Amino acid sequence: MKKHNFYAGPSILSQYTIKNTADAIINFADTGLSILEVSHRGKEFVAVMDEAQQLVKELLNVPDGYHVLFLGGGASMQFCMVPYNLLRTRAAYLETGTWAVNAIKEARLFGDVVVPASSKDTNFSYYPKGYTVPDDVDYFHITTNNTIYGTELREDPDVNVPLVADMSSDIFSRPVDVSKYDIIYAGAQKNLAPAGVTLVIVKEDALGKVDRAIPTMLDYRTHIKKGSMFNTPPVLPIYSALMTLRYYKEQGGVAELEKHDIAKAAVLYKAIDESKMFEGTVTDPASRSIMNVCFVMTPEFKELEKEFVDFCGTRGIVGIKGHRSVGGFRASLYNALPMESVEALVQAMNDFEKAH
Repeated sequence: MKKHNFYAGPSILSQYTIKNTADAIINFADTGLSILEVSHRGKEFVAVMDEAQQLVKELLNVPDGYHVLFLGGGASMQFCMVPYNLLRTRAAYLETGTWAVNAIKEARLFGDVVVPASSKDTNFSYYPKGYTVPDDVDYFHITTNNTIYGTELREDPDVNVPLVADMSSDIFSRPVDVSKYDIIYAGAQKNLAPAGVTLVIVKEDALGKVDRAIPTMLDYRTHIKKGSMFNTPPVLPIYSALMTLRYYKEQGGVAELEKHDIAKAAVLYKAIDESKMFEGTVTDPASRSIMNVCFVMTPEFKELEKEFVDFCGTRGIVGIKGHRSVGGFRASLYNALPMESVEALVQAMNDFEKAH
């Protein structure tokens, strides 16, 4: 039975990425060795790192003065690294979901944090608008896509202070004006690679302005100087990331990926909006994520939610159970998910609704 993978992360990867990664585990770059057992300083893997960094720059049109890093620790490590490197006295954070809350908690270990806007009042069911960012903060931090709650900001804010973004779950789903940001970071396990590596794009001029001593491993300048090779990098996820980046380039780049993502989301949101059994959890249509579509059953059918998940399982549809803090369902429509899978989910929704 064909599987339709809607897991939120780790999540679906392209068959191109999976097949080529599997081949490299057996025989990497015709060395006769597995990528799991070669030196990260050997010329074969150095070529992988160089190409991966260059493709990120090409796909996202990264301007001069920025560095592309592949680091360990996940996006959660960046909750600490960002303020360690940038926060002198005060920072501003937009509070839009669980991961934004966690980032705020970490930043408060290093200085004062102000929250210009929050959607916590409605369990993060919308993306805040119309707020004012103070001019006296060291930087403004946003989480562009809120995986758990299904909200997203699909534009680059215009602010008068340095901008930092956690793009873990929507990186490569739209063109980004990197020049507006001092730091962009993204855990790989949504739209790039298996868990274990984090992509960081950092503006060199943003660094070296704090007075505190920064531990070597937490200083971005360490990794810039050593080309993400200060310590042994997570070689397998980086190789998978390279395969995904090559695949994205073959597909026509980020603008083309965005077209497909918007089309997939439109099909599913239309089905939800027209249903008498299902309803969306994001109150503002403009805040709807095209990466993570969150929905529930209407009150009169609430008791059928588990039955629907089981019904989907019989059709090879997996990973649609919603996060425990929201409940209901979550369909993650990352770049590697084909329209065929969205159509299979919509058909399952229609059939289940007819049966009840």
